Amino acid sequence: MSLDQTLSIMQSRGDTPGSAPYLFVLLEADRPLEGGSRHLLSGIREVTIGRGTARTVERSGDRLVLRFPDRRMSSMHARLELGPMVMLFDPGSKNGSFVGDRRVDQHPLRDGDLLQLGHTFFLYRSALPEVSGEPDASSATPGDRPPGLATLSPTWALQAEQVRRVAASPVPVLVQGETGTGKELVARAIHELSCRKGALVAVNCGALPEALVESELFGYRKGAFSGALEDRPGLVRSADGGTLFLDEIGDMPLPSQVALLRVLQEGEVMAVGATKPTRVDLRVVAATHHKVGDLVASGKFREDLMARLCGFVVEVPPLRQRREDLGMLVAAVLPRAAGARASRITLSMNAARALLLYRWPLNVRELERALEAASVLTSDGVIQREHLPASVGGDAPAADRAPADLGPEDAALRAKLLLLLEQHAGNISAVAREMGKARVQIRRWIKRFEIAVVDEEED
Repeated sequence: MSLDQTLSIMQSRGDTPGSAPYLFVLLEADRPLEGGSRHLLSGIREVTIGRGTARTVERSGDRLVLRFPDRRMSSMHARLELGPMVMLFDPGSKNGSFVGDRRVDQHPLRDGDLLQLGHTFFLYRSALPEVSGEPDASSATPGDRPPGLATLSPTWALQAEQVRRVAASPVPVLVQGETGTGKELVARAIHELSCRKGALVAVNCGALPEALVESELFGYRKGAFSGALEDRPGLVRSADGGTLFLDEIGDMPLPSQVALLRVLQEGEVMAVGATKPTRVDLRVVAATHHKVGDLVASGKFREDLMARLCGFVVEVPPLRQRREDLGMLVAAVLPRAAGARASRITLSMNAARALLLYRWPLNVRELERALEAASVLTSDGVIQREHLPASVGGDAPAADRAPADLGPEDAALRAKLLLLLEQHAGNISAVAREMGKARVQIRRWIKRFEIAVVDEEED
């Protein structure tokens, strides 16, 4: 047995220290508001999946039974056997079992495989952190976590638990993450968990006019300048006893950083036109989509100010790194996107698959906009693939369009290659294994078919 084969088997069993295999219910296409669920497979030898009158979870020794009110599922639809490798078996279901886009009777599962049984989608993960508590968790019962910290992803759950512990302290928090990941929701969760009696006051640091920074942040006294017709407390004093949320702190101009540093160092504010400072009791949470180390190194951000803000750093993962939460997020977003119609919204299989395979470069914000548009465009309550933005599931973007001179066989091969590359997040080795080809052949096809791909694997 080769080293690659040995590593593949170890990964399929979840043998990485401190990790375990999981099966995630991502989405019921006929009932998207049901959200997702997480099922720990540590100690489990067999998982049975089939139709039932309701979504249920039953554990008995080393056996796990999952049932769904999915009319397209058979009563005994599929079985997972966990041994040296994790194998999916279909004992003869009417509508078949799919791994990726392939209908299979039996198939070894690899990390990140997307399963379709009936109209329900699942995600297999071979080795994620083993979280304490109940082995089964549902997005319908998130416990006492506020929205910004609700998750089924074990990796994000561990960090969210650290956030909960820090929230009750006065430690300043810096929230980092890409645009659209929900940094403000995390800040609001910290404020809610802090139990501070004051308000959360949000400051858009990049939008503060440089000439008005001090008056906007620190307030002013009546008559301090032309147009100052009354006393104004300013944003910082408005957060006294509460939380000051400095959104996009990385975009704050350097002169403004100096003024803010003085407040954080002294714990007091001098309003424009005042003769003595006013003490303030602040909890500071800052957020940025920039890498703060790069900003400091380039001289765009003061190192002493960053030291004041980085008591605890939260890295909010992009949506492509928390695929386990897609069903939970769809269930949370749909009521906002579709309003009263949300309970009647369903997804076609093509639309559901497109949502689950898309990379979401603009994260949760992009997901919400996509569902808003699709909910408006559907006339019968069924979101079809063509109702989604072109980048998500409609017309192929220019980078993914096939060259015009491809024959039918090559066009089919290119389509399959695109699907596998998306399914395996650009991992060329994983695609090569799936297709039974060498990596060099996959790379030749990518070049020949003019496919734009970022290979995220480590060589």
